[in-house]
Amino acid sequence: MTAVLSVGSNMGDRLAHLQGAVDGLGPAVRAVSPVYQTAPWGGVEQDDFLNAIILVDAAGGAPREWLARARALEAAAGRVRGVRWGPRTLDVDIVAIDGARSADPEITLPHPRAHERGFVLLPWLDVQPDAVLPAHGPVRDLVERLPAAERAGVHRTDLTLRVQAAATEPAAAGPAAGGGAVTGDAGPA
Repeated sequence: MTAVLSVGSNMGDRLAHLQGAVDGLGPAVRAVSPVYQTAPWGGVEQDDFLNAIILVDAAGGAPREWLARARALEAAAGRVRGVRWGPRTLDVDIVAIDGARSADPEITLPHPRAHERGFVLLPWLDVQPDAVLPAHGPVRDLVERLPAAERAGVHRTDLTLRVQAAATEPAAAGPAAGGGAVTGDAGPA
């Protein structure tokens, strides 16, 4: 069972906040997309975001448990909920958990706006080329249907996130799929 998490930050050390989310998920992390720099979404004036997709092993975790983990990661990064779609140290959204569907207002699955957001779809396609967003179809097709302006605001960077090596792998074995060394914060565009 795999959960797809979208992480983003546009305050403080953006890359460190994303890395904190990866580290906080520990050995559940299966893969991490490259880091993207994206224009803010939602019409609130603010700095650009760094975004990534994290694929995690969701076995044994109900959607509400993943929501609690997401909120704990945000709290650890000092997230303050203020303006909707406003600036934040860390945002962790649960995009999908396998084919799970939920109309619960606390955790709607799949994420109700994921199919419209380049900052979710492009990194997801990068880390999982055969991905399918339940109720919407292949992520590749969703990317092709995005408005040009939405795609234009999403740029892959050279920044990467480290994935913890499995306990059985030697530390020198290198990063896991899609991961790498943290190379610093690109700063706002």
